[in-house]
Amino acid sequence: MPELPEVETLKRELNKVLIGLEIKDTQVLWAKTVGPFSPNEFLKQIKGKKIKEVRRRAKMLFIDFEGDLALAVHLKMTGQLIFVPACPRTVLRGSSRTVLGQAVLGGHPDDQMLEKQPSKYTRLIFEFTDKSKLYFNDLRKFGWVRLADDKQIGKLVENIGPEPLSPIFTPSLLAEIFKKYKNRTIKQILLDQTLIAGIGNIYADEACFLSKFLPTRKVSTLKPAEIKNLRDNIIKVLKLSIQKKGTSSRNYRRSDGTRGGFVPHLNVYGREGEPCKVCGRPIQKIRHAGRGTHFCASCQK
Repeated sequence: MPELPEVETLKRELNKVLIGLEIKDTQVLWAKTVGPFSPNEFLKQIKGKKIKEVRRRAKMLFIDFEGDLALAVHLKMTGQLIFVPACPRTVLRGSSRTVLGQAVLGGHPDDQMLEKQPSKYTRLIFEFTDKSKLYFNDLRKFGWVRLADDKQIGKLVENIGPEPLSPIFTPSLLAEIFKKYKNRTIKQILLDQTLIAGIGNIYADEACFLSKFLPTRKVSTLKPAEIKNLRDNIIKVLKLSIQKKGTSSRNYRRSDGTRGGFVPHLNVYGREGEPCKVCGRPIQKIRHAGRGTHFCASCQK
């Protein structure tokens, strides 16, 4: 599943192509994708709407229309958003001009993504008045697109924890979370979206490595300075991944179809059996918190 940096990358790149576009038509090829609306009611609600902005909250995208209506999108494990322009066009961004002539892609990186759309996994198609299209593909059908007003968006995000890149994510806030759930491990806390938003398996493992803590360590054993260290490394690894356009895992490609640039910076995730970049001992992998968990038993305590 794409995590915070991957969804943030997709958000930024969709903002380059979607703002100002008006929806002309939709084709719902898998009705449950847009539930609880029927396909006809879904089209009726959004036809003629202009896109104002694309936002992210945790691992969700919100495509805002003019007014208080938005599309809430969750890619889940295998979802894709693929924007295909009708023809190359020039967009003015500040003092520079960008020519947009290729598809904007984000999500599960199977071969269908790079082929002509729609694919056999296409569940929903948005057609805009300029003849460009936005495809929502999903192999396993776990992803969804929901029409929501401000009140409904509030309900979608009300149980999501603070954004780790926001000013409120302070060492004291993290310490409060740890105090409340003192019997949990570090990784259990980091993966809990109701406590901290957007962190998944990749960045939980990487933040623990940078902090020199085992992911299985109880949070009650951490001292204030160690909590600050962990908080700082969570921010560090997320910012670096956003800078590098995300991690290339089996479930993500960046917007031009290439793989994200964070892979060379991975210290433990996906490196089972490979030598630790610090001490040279093999990276280990166990099952913890319901997920494959990577660590160096020598560097992390």
